[in-house]
Amino acid sequence: MAHKKAAGAAKKNKDSISKRRGVKVFGGHKVLPGQILVRQLGTKFHPGLNVKRTSDDSLIALKSGIVQFSKKKVIAFTGNITTRRFVNVIETE
Repeated sequence: MAHKKAAGAAKKNKDSISKRRGVKVFGGHKVLPGQILVRQLGTKFHPGLNVKRTSDDSLIALKSGIVQFSKKKVIAFTGNITTRRFVNVIETE
């Protein structure tokens, strides 16, 4: 008895919805208070001057101004020196 299994649809051929993470406002651009600067998972970018980290690790501007990205060497919890990226908002009048 020769049998052929019926051809069905692939079960694992699904893709998840993208989360649209990343930098939303780049360096040199103007921002308003409460505007989202970076959407991220974890702290790839750290909050600097006039920037706040939210509960989902997003960074938002606290004051209106111009966005500036910078790198700084910091002593980590383990004692190692690491380079971290910071996002700052420089106030403008």
